[in-house]
Amino acid sequence: MRVVGGRYRGRTIECPPGVIRPAMDKMRESVFGSLGNLEGRSFLDLFAGSGSIGIEAASRGAAPVVLVERDRKKLPVTRRNAALVETAISIAGVPAETYLRRAGTTFDIVFLDPPFDYCHKTDLLRKTAGSGVTGPHTLVLIHHPSRETLPERIEQLQRCDRRVYGGSTVSWYGRLASRSEGHLL
Repeated sequence: MRVVGGRYRGRTIECPPGVIRPAMDKMRESVFGSLGNLEGRSFLDLFAGSGSIGIEAASRGAAPVVLVERDRKKLPVTRRNAALVETAISIAGVPAETYLRRAGTTFDIVFLDPPFDYCHKTDLLRKTAGSGVTGPHTLVLIHHPSRETLPERIEQLQRCDRRVYGGSTVSWYGRLASRSEGHLL
């Protein structure tokens, strides 16, 4: 697996042991191309695995970048991968839900990449929306199987885009200005 764009393009990312579903190069290239310039934008990668998504964000100028991965067997590889880039990347070795409960930092972009067999994606979106990681202009992206349909609206998040990459989909959610207004900020 390699970084597909930005200043660290072409650097090889190691895959950790165990069950992992590395984000496809074409999917990462498309998603990050759509996000545009990430210079100075903060980025949170929940269920980071190898760290490829957060590293891609850092390669394209995002800072700060935080990777959250609870699997202790994957963390050494996640750390080695993060060390491949000169950008400071923080790594939290806790479950995503724990990080969401404790987080005191708002991020510009939150990328959720739970295992495909994770049964609580809607609840994860709800917890993300209600946590301290989201603010009025936060964009939340969730990578999930194309066969799964996620709600158009969850709490104050409204799906604003959906991109299909074969058997996987990335759904994009933005914050509503208010529940009564029903439009995105």
